[in-house]
Amino acid sequence: MLFAPTQGGPQLFDGADKVVHLALFAALAGTARGRFGGRPLVLLAVAAYAPVSELVQGALLPDRSGDPYDVLADLVGVALGWRAARRARR
Repeated sequence: MLFAPTQGGPQLFDGADKVVHLALFAALAGTARGRFGGRPLVLLAVAAYAPVSELVQGALLPDRSGDPYDVLADLVGVALGWRAARRARR
């Protein structure tokens, strides 16, 4: 979804793409923590993927752009997913 050659259809509301970014990265962080544990390197790898994905979109996909606000939504999603996975393991 992050590397699709074009963006999806119309948005349901302004900022809907930010909600999608947050949800995708929350799921990624949560499943990464569940699979690989709570090691800081795992969290760092997931968090690093956020700006890298936007750079790839902006540089390599002609119909896409990199958006710093998407990175922010991604990182909020990482934090929420990481925390939710920690709570779920308790």
